[in-house]
Amino acid sequence: MGRRTVWWRAAAAVGAALCATTAPAAPAVAADAPTPYSYAEDARTVEGATSSTGAVRLAAGETYRSSIGPGGKLYYRLDLGTVANAYVSATAVPRAGAAVASADGVRVSLQDADAHRCSHETARFGPTRSAHPVTAWASREVGSDEYMCQGAGAYYVVVERVGSAAGTGTGTSTGSAAGSVSGSPSEGSSEEWGLELGFVSEPAVTKGGSTSAPESWNSASPESLSGDPERRRGGSGFATASPVAQGVWQDEAGIRAGGTLFYKVPVGWGQQLYATAELGSTTGGDGYVGNAFAMSLYNPVRGFVDDRTANYGGEQRSTTLDPLPPVAYENRFSLDDQVSGMRFAGWYYLVLHLGTAVADRYGDEPLGLTLRVRLEGKAGAGPGYLGTSEPRGVFEVTEKDQEAAESGATGDTLDGAGDSGGGGDPETSGGGEGSRDSSGIGDRRLAMTVVAAGGIGTGSLLVLGLVAWTLVARRRASAGAEPDRPRAGTAPRGRHGASRGW
Repeated sequence: MGRRTVWWRAAAAVGAALCATTAPAAPAVAADAPTPYSYAEDARTVEGATSSTGAVRLAAGETYRSSIGPGGKLYYRLDLGTVANAYVSATAVPRAGAAVASADGVRVSLQDADAHRCSHETARFGPTRSAHPVTAWASREVGSDEYMCQGAGAYYVVVERVGSAAGTGTGTSTGSAAGSVSGSPSEGSSEEWGLELGFVSEPAVTKGGSTSAPESWNSASPESLSGDPERRRGGSGFATASPVAQGVWQDEAGIRAGGTLFYKVPVGWGQQLYATAELGSTTGGDGYVGNAFAMSLYNPVRGFVDDRTANYGGEQRSTTLDPLPPVAYENRFSLDDQVSGMRFAGWYYLVLHLGTAVADRYGDEPLGLTLRVRLEGKAGAGPGYLGTSEPRGVFEVTEKDQEAAESGATGDTLDGAGDSGGGGDPETSGGGEGSRDSSGIGDRRLAMTVVAAGGIGTGSLLVLGLVAWTLVARRRASAGAEPDRPRAGTAPRGRHGASRGW
């Protein structure tokens, strides 16, 4: 049945190509429009409740999609035990190009059944005053408080819109929110924003380890990486972040005003991460744009760690993250947000945003973007977890992760169908990458052959179509006579995957 499905799909491609020669062309997407945010493909859509009573339950290890309106305050429920730590994140996604104020943003808090806050954080658009995805996180950590948020039972994730359309709110901002958060009500504040919600569970560790943060570590900036850059296109969301290893990387298409690009770096236990992002110069336009470019760092649970901004005046500019401590479990006991955010091994996310104001002075053409990533130290063993995280393996770096960072292949590219938990396409489930790609390429080549004939004329095109159909029929007959061969096995599925104002 699998082989027959492949050839019927090829036949459908031919038919579609024939129709395409006579059908009117679809309207093209504007070339200067920033790429929309990419939600996780397996994210389940849920509706936030306006009261804790009707809150839908979120499962550990899952990603969800929701939305929130102006002044909104939504509730989602977690059912927690007494052992594992829980981390929740909310990424607010306004419409690309929407007008927002620097004070606009999203607040996330995690509360127990008596409305005690376990933790909370607020993320604002900040001095770029440019609409882009912003992420805040909150947690319930076992042993962090003697009296609150330690028992088993129902807990509530509360997501709120803050800023000009919902009052200025309180709490310190994160993301690209350094500096003033003042702002007047904006048109974009009245629009609904998308939400991507994540819930990660961290198991307990063996007893006997340190319960205090490291007092000293190497905080000197290393020598900057040099050499010819490799091409690597940034992703458009956490779920599609482009993996990179140590090296110099250059985005293939650059970054447009209003655009946001996502990269991820595998950082092992004991390793230090250093990152610098550079904007290229341009000959068109003039003037000066303050806080034009922002680089933010998020940890494996999408918790904010640090950010930096840069001004732009047409000449090349760079921005560099402050030196961060080596990844260590004990970092969580630090009162410094940058230190406590470096508490896990796993994928760390670099999120780059170019403010919309740049287009006013320099046009919509993309600017060149170069990313320099350095990892210091040898990866070591973890803290000795007593169970498994949800999602599995989120707090470790595997050989597959290293391969992905070097090659640029995502986990889905490396292992195909994997163990996604869904039924998937019966054609590709259990098949290797080669079996999937070969059939897909064959379909596309056959379709493109017919499309290429569009300029020959209707009569010639019909003849070519008849030849293509004959070829398909012959292949089907040949496939039916062949004995089935075992498919290649699949590799383990890859992973996908601060505390200010707490």
